[in-house]
Amino acid sequence: MHIQEFIHKYSEGAGSRLVKLALVFFVMVGLAVWYDAAAFKNLSTIEGMDAAQVARNIGEGRGFTTDFVRPFSLHLLKQHGATNEGVLKDNHPDLAQAPLYPALLAVALKAMPFKMPDLEKVKNFSVYAPDLWIAGFNQLLFLIAVWQLWRLGRRLFDEPVAWVSAGVFAGADLFWRFSVSGQSTMLLVVLLLALVDVLARLEPQTREGASWSEGKLLLAAALVGLLTGLLGLTRYSFAWLIIPVGFFLAALVTPRRVAMVAAAAAAFLAVMSPWVARNMAVSGTLFGTAGYALVQETPFYPGLELERTLNPDFTTVEGGQIWTKTLAGAREILEKELPRLGGSWVTAFFLVSLMMPFRNPTLQKLRWFIVGSLVLMIVVQAAGRTGLSKESPEVNTENHLVALAPLLFLFGTSLFFVLLDQFGAQAVAFRTFAMGLLVMVAAAPLMFSLLMPVRTALVYPPYYPPLIQEKANWLQKNDALMADFPWATAWYGHRQSVWLSLKHREDASLKRRNDFYAFTELGKPIRALYLSARTLKTIETRTLESWVQREGREEWEPFVQDWETFALVGVYLFREVPTGFPLRQAPFGPLPELFLTESERSAVK
Repeated sequence: MHIQEFIHKYSEGAGSRLVKLALVFFVMVGLAVWYDAAAFKNLSTIEGMDAAQVARNIGEGRGFTTDFVRPFSLHLLKQHGATNEGVLKDNHPDLAQAPLYPALLAVALKAMPFKMPDLEKVKNFSVYAPDLWIAGFNQLLFLIAVWQLWRLGRRLFDEPVAWVSAGVFAGADLFWRFSVSGQSTMLLVVLLLALVDVLARLEPQTREGASWSEGKLLLAAALVGLLTGLLGLTRYSFAWLIIPVGFFLAALVTPRRVAMVAAAAAAFLAVMSPWVARNMAVSGTLFGTAGYALVQETPFYPGLELERTLNPDFTTVEGGQIWTKTLAGAREILEKELPRLGGSWVTAFFLVSLMMPFRNPTLQKLRWFIVGSLVLMIVVQAAGRTGLSKESPEVNTENHLVALAPLLFLFGTSLFFVLLDQFGAQAVAFRTFAMGLLVMVAAAPLMFSLLMPVRTALVYPPYYPPLIQEKANWLQKNDALMADFPWATAWYGHRQSVWLSLKHREDASLKRRNDFYAFTELGKPIRALYLSARTLKTIETRTLESWVQREGREEWEPFVQDWETFALVGVYLFREVPTGFPLRQAPFGPLPELFLTESERSAVK
């Protein structure tokens, strides 16, 4: 091959696309390295650490078990017939998470080129290496999603729309924040884009003159159902997408549409049923604790209180309370979240594009599929919100709409090009400038994050992994502790951790006890109590104002107030604990945390 032909091939010919894709790959990798160096933080959300410790258990051969024990999951096990004395076991079944993301994360953790670190040997601690590895895994999924969006844009529109929409997506600061959160959002995006890609290929093949056979159409419909099932196994709420999927298939112009809907439904049920059957066998519920999200954030179970409840009373919850919660949540979504969905104003282009008809029937049907999914997920998100949305606003697993944002970017970008054509902007130089300007302005928040001075990766208070691991090592491997941030002690400390009970002490004659002492009847003693800076962060000012707003101070206030009074003299000098609490030893000195054990012991090595 002559040198001129080689240059032409990779500059303007068939190889130019390969060069561009390679360039984008290296840009994304470089951006990920820059982001992790400038803005990475260790895991800081409940869901991120929860998924990580379940994945580690899977990798260790313990199955879908969790060291983060919710009192409410103990209640479900008791209700399903587990004996009261043996409900708190060493391998507690996970009843909170959908299984696909922890399973894939387990593979990623097994591929880690280093072991879980012993932080007692680390000096000048900053970054917890497994947290960074998890971020890298999710950033790989992010890269795949950017490529998927580019391919989808090229198929549905043209290359300029594909490149700009992919650039807007790759430059969205919110998605980079999700990539380091340890949550399942990036996997959701990958699966959702794959689903839309199959729908985009399927629709033209149902029109007259198409080349696909009936068998291939049914196979594609089954693939649609399979992908929808995988979405449901990544996050239970996304199983609802089988409804707009069914409507999309039923609206196809083909006499085979009934068979296609049936094939999709059969594949969906085949994927979801084994895990639902497992939940039923273990807890008697379809979706474990996640199935009770409707009840959470109602007046009787505000915040995350239900998950800390060992003996709940659902007779206090009325349908009107759930309806009010849903309406209030939907209004907040429409007012605050939808206009800036995905953390980008490009979403507004999509909303405006709804007034523009498409001549291409595939685009028209896909847009209504996206709109239908958006409306459905607004209702699902509003009805299913819990205290997790307050714990970490925007970056949480209850932000379902964000998974649809890349599709909104794609259709919104198409309107941008229509507007360029309407203004007569045909000059190549001007169009290139306008495209670059759109991507740069959309990526401005990310640029500000990258250009800010390098910040610490620590999320303290309350998460300081060496301190958590040091305290956890005070217990034996199979011991259980009670903590106000059990997701952290489970992940960093690798100890079975029960969420802080609703109350410190109640009348022993009560039928529905939710105090610390009720856990002594569950077959496994609580060997330590760990109250972190999450609860006690205001000791110096002698106020519990922050706890009033977050945890319900009336339940543990007497204990904490007594501890504050005797913190230095009583606990740390004379080893005395107020109120006759059974955990009486305080092996660590005065800190903005409280760690009590039942007896003196040497730290486990």
